[in-house]
Amino acid sequence: MRVGIGYDVHRLAERRKLIIGGVEIPFEKGLKGHSDADVLIHAVCDALLGAAGLGDIGVHFPDTDPKYKDVSSIKLLIEIFQMVKNKGFSVLNLDTIIFAEVPKLSPYRSAMQQNIASAIDLEPDRINIKATTTEGLGMIGKGAGIGAMCVAMIE
Repeated sequence: MRVGIGYDVHRLAERRKLIIGGVEIPFEKGLKGHSDADVLIHAVCDALLGAAGLGDIGVHFPDTDPKYKDVSSIKLLIEIFQMVKNKGFSVLNLDTIIFAEVPKLSPYRSAMQQNIASAIDLEPDRINIKATTTEGLGMIGKGAGIGAMCVAMIE
């Protein structure tokens, strides 16, 4: 068995869609980034890549490459899952946490779980998604951004 950890954070910005876990969430701001800036999926990608010893998301999908401009992070996750499978690994489970003051994410948790499960051919009950605030502290606590972490176990 192998374990990987992934982390991502993006600044909130005007005129962007807020996409987390592949779900478009109604909100006045979205996450700024080269792709769709889905912090949860980026954390999952890095956790899987780390567990398999395959570097990180920036190595495979650099933000300097125009073909990844505004790309769906779910598409990147599907490609990363294939890389992990090609190395002979299977995903056992994911444990994730999203750090956000606003908006409230609990209504979207199930859809996020299903999107990730579909992308990596895993039962939804093997994907745990938690959300918390930072109690008003730091960039996230001041409502300037959203972050996410993931631990992935593969064998």
